[in-house]
Amino acid sequence: MFKKVLIANRGEIALRIHRACKEMGIETVAVHSTADENSMVVRLADESVCIGPPSAKDSYLNIPAILTAAAITGAEAIHPGYGFLSENAEFARMVEEHGFAFIGPKPEHIEAMGDKVVAKETVQKLGLPVVPGSEGALTSVEDSVKTAGEFGLPVIIKAASGGGGKGMKVVRKIEDVAEQYSTARSEAKANFGDDTVYMEKFLEKPRHIEIQVFGDGKGGGIHLGERDCSIQRRHQKVVEEGPSPVLTDELRNHIGTISAEVVQKMGYRGAGTFEFLYEDGEFYFMEMNTRIQVEHPVTEMITGVDLVAEQIRIAAGEELSIKKERIRLRGHAIEVRVNAENPRTFAPSPGKIKEYHAPGGLGVRMDSAIYKGYSIPPYYDSMVGKLIVHGRNREECLRRLLRAIEETVIEGIQTTLPLHEWIITQPDFISGNYTIHWLEKKLAELDEQEKGAS
Repeated sequence: MFKKVLIANRGEIALRIHRACKEMGIETVAVHSTADENSMVVRLADESVCIGPPSAKDSYLNIPAILTAAAITGAEAIHPGYGFLSENAEFARMVEEHGFAFIGPKPEHIEAMGDKVVAKETVQKLGLPVVPGSEGALTSVEDSVKTAGEFGLPVIIKAASGGGGKGMKVVRKIEDVAEQYSTARSEAKANFGDDTVYMEKFLEKPRHIEIQVFGDGKGGGIHLGERDCSIQRRHQKVVEEGPSPVLTDELRNHIGTISAEVVQKMGYRGAGTFEFLYEDGEFYFMEMNTRIQVEHPVTEMITGVDLVAEQIRIAAGEELSIKKERIRLRGHAIEVRVNAENPRTFAPSPGKIKEYHAPGGLGVRMDSAIYKGYSIPPYYDSMVGKLIVHGRNREECLRRLLRAIEETVIEGIQTTLPLHEWIITQPDFISGNYTIHWLEKKLAELDEQEKGAS
């Protein structure tokens, strides 16, 4: 096992990795920008190294600085968390070339799954169902119009290297295909440096279901059930829960088993997530995330497995400590993402935390790196924490989550907690009757009501 791990990230995920390491008897090195010198992980880590100014490109994306920090501190491995460099194949390759262990998948798998066209082709050959769409990338306006005509409208044009809704355009009229094709390419180029796009049939009322998988890199692999991430705004997840309210045990076992088989065939190493659209009893592969997910605590709560510790063990060359026959889904878990944002306009709300009280009690977990007196910098993602609640069933889980939200105190900034309180008290959410479009439609209805009232 490693003696020292460098954490190449910030915020709550950096603290989460630190905690896993400490419980495993591993020393930690926190790297940080000048804006994060007072962060919780810097305070708690065994060592810390400043790697640059506030801008992410000069600090958390600064590969030479991170590798230098690992070298001077004697770290044996680097954990990238999520975001930043976590799905950068070149970074993973350089980490290993410099003699460190990369706590994540093999570079070639990050590379293959990072290109959504290649990923779709790869998993389809290995047995996963995919959304009907273009064979490879779109090559021209004429190609995009022809492809849309073949599949029938609506269709969605997506960036091959994309994520987070960037470079993603829904087309409902054939005369709009050319314009949206060009717009998607421009957005893809601006956000990802790659203007490659492809087309898929647009599903009208899908759920977003993802399967947590783990591989040992040697042909062994398992799945740990699913998470339902259908509550979204602008293609960004807002609330996640597991198990999904709409899947039967038969469907769960079916998609989980074939996902695990793909991991085995790939020789995949570490944590990964297969993301699917689900509609009318059918699953359609969207993408694979080759890292730990923001919402991984949902799976931890219903399985009792420490996914970050398992990542570290696999990277150290150990076998999977979790066996398929020992995995049992117990109860229900829901996670809400707490962002430093106005809960209605979603405008960022950085600033100083004047008061902070985390909720507690049985089955309640708050993953956050904030504390009273901490100033949230304006340079990074607005998520400041995740509230995760577990119950014996979904009904108990919802009651516990409502209580936990009401108990949480974060003063000095605005947060999205009021939004979450509203979401989980809506009849559609309580019944589990929602799709990936539900939240945006509801928010639009609220906007219209407020305009009418004024």
